[in-house]
Amino acid sequence: MPAKRGDRVTPPARPGGWEARFGTSEAAKGWEHLCQTARSSTWEAWIVLSERPTNPENRARQHRLHGALSTRDVHGQLLDQWQYEVTGAGRIWYCPDPDRRIVWIVHAGPGHPKQTD
Repeated sequence: MPAKRGDRVTPPARPGGWEARFGTSEAAKGWEHLCQTARSSTWEAWIVLSERPTNPENRARQHRLHGALSTRDVHGQLLDQWQYEVTGAGRIWYCPDPDRRIVWIVHAGPGHPKQTD
């Protein structure tokens, strides 16, 4: 859906940086919820994802997922799947596409993902 009056403006990718895009509608809704509940932590996550999605400075907060969750099909391409811990329970799952320098956000939300329970 195109942006309309009153929608939040997202910053463009930095020169040489990664562009963040939503891989699912649910991820877009979850991202908005994170922005409302954990604004500064979500801003920090956006910076990390757009600057260094696969080079974590804090491995406790940012790491590649394992096992069946280690990869994900995104638009017909099998990509590595990573997690960024926004809050104690809030998570972002994303899939970096190094060829296009796009980070596909495939899950975002203030609660712990059910798939990892």
